[in-house]
Amino acid sequence: MLQTARATRGMVVAPHHLAAQAGLRVLREGGNAIEAMVAAAATIAVVYPHMNGLGGDCFWLIAAPGDAPVGIDACGPAGRAVDAALYAREGLDAVPSRGPLAANTVAGAVSGWQSALALSSARWGGRMPLDRLLEDAVFYARHGVPVTRSQHANTLAKRAELIDLPGFAEGFLIDGEAPPVGALFKQPALAGTLERLASAGLDDFYRGELAAAVAADLGRAGSPLTRDDLAGQRGLEVVPLKADLRCGTVYNLPPPTQGLASLLILGLFDRLGVAEADGFAYLHGLVEATKRAFLVRDRHVTDPAYMEAAPENFLTETWFAENVAAIDGARAAAWPAAPGGGDTVWLGAIDGEGRAVSFIQSLYWEFGSGVLLRDTGILWQNRGSSFQLAEGARNALKPGRKPFHTIQPALARLSDGRVMPYGTMGGEGQPQTQAAIFTRHVLFGQELQAAVTAPRWLLGRTWGTPKTNLRIEDRFAPETVDALRDAGHDVELVGLFDEIMGHAGALVRHPSGLIEGAADPRGDGVVAAF
Repeated sequence: MLQTARATRGMVVAPHHLAAQAGLRVLREGGNAIEAMVAAAATIAVVYPHMNGLGGDCFWLIAAPGDAPVGIDACGPAGRAVDAALYAREGLDAVPSRGPLAANTVAGAVSGWQSALALSSARWGGRMPLDRLLEDAVFYARHGVPVTRSQHANTLAKRAELIDLPGFAEGFLIDGEAPPVGALFKQPALAGTLERLASAGLDDFYRGELAAAVAADLGRAGSPLTRDDLAGQRGLEVVPLKADLRCGTVYNLPPPTQGLASLLILGLFDRLGVAEADGFAYLHGLVEATKRAFLVRDRHVTDPAYMEAAPENFLTETWFAENVAAIDGARAAAWPAAPGGGDTVWLGAIDGEGRAVSFIQSLYWEFGSGVLLRDTGILWQNRGSSFQLAEGARNALKPGRKPFHTIQPALARLSDGRVMPYGTMGGEGQPQTQAAIFTRHVLFGQELQAAVTAPRWLLGRTWGTPKTNLRIEDRFAPETVDALRDAGHDVELVGLFDEIMGHAGALVRHPSGLIEGAADPRGDGVVAAF
């Protein structure tokens, strides 16, 4: 088994080792956790291109000792000309999952980097030049990076679906086929885009010459987004949601993310009184808590401008008491089978001053819309495919409306003084994996790496698949699996360290200054520390 990494001066974890090391280089050179995260975020956009990129969205949770945690919402909205009538004119009764008409929301990721660096400069004294922060990303885009097994497998699986979309074959295939593991993968157009950002500044992506190039690329590909849509995008500083547990306080992002669901799961489980991890009571309790949390999410969570109930209304002792009482400790409740899906990366950083960042970046599905912009090399997200065209639907498509997001970074401040940024990719599995890592480590004392390595489960959808049953890695004890089936759970066993369970990670800083870290063996990442 992998061992928990430990250090004192700084630590970065990412689902690709080159991204973690890019962040660590910044820490070693005196940069802070935000600056390290921008370097890691830019690098992972290059080295894990099927998972995330400049054409996606991102969210941040940032915590400095003695200060209240801060969130950054860098979710791009639907374009100003994007409405149900647009799709009706195309003869469509739903937003397509792939293609130019799925590329209908502004990419917010770069605006999130920009907002985070502004905070770094204003409050933490961050001074590292942007060209230094993007240095590794530029190098790997220009000179190439070895293809991971994850990129190869996903390219192979999605080739037939994506091969005819603008730019995909030219950008992601070699002689029409998925590049093999270890092949050198170069992205020269993306290298040029990153170099332009390094010299002109991140604002150029939305309101400069690069914005003009991106808008032209989008229009050429057939996307309804315009330069005016790009010009309106800015990352927003937001107040995180929080839930008080017996062990401390957990934080997550407010809507349009499903961060509320993550907090509700932990709040419910904390009150169930389960005595130990990984047996029937543990899995059943967390799965049933997930169902209660998802009922709230699916009924209420959307763009906050359209919500009728404040998310804080559910983070109360009254709500927790009523819903704990509704959980049957022996029988599975009916699963509501709500929509989901997603593809993402989570990264964490803690610097020597104890400042912590929990960060998540996404294209939504693997390869997003599948549209690779010709001149700028940007793969655009398909987050807007989650919009519904029916008037009055919870996530109804409206010009300028933000889409619902499965992605959400987590962070905890524990009563004993520890700070813990943690998270994962994986659609509806994200809050469930967050709960598994947190409860195993914090509530039941498992070592951090053991908590990440341990077998996991997934109720619902991820990776664009239609399944909504309870999938469980087959490393759980057979008697636990049998007990779940006997209780009425629709269980499907999956293989060892299955990638559908996400690429998780976690960091913990102790009051002594000790930092612990864990990376997921299901991915290609490491903990990088000094």
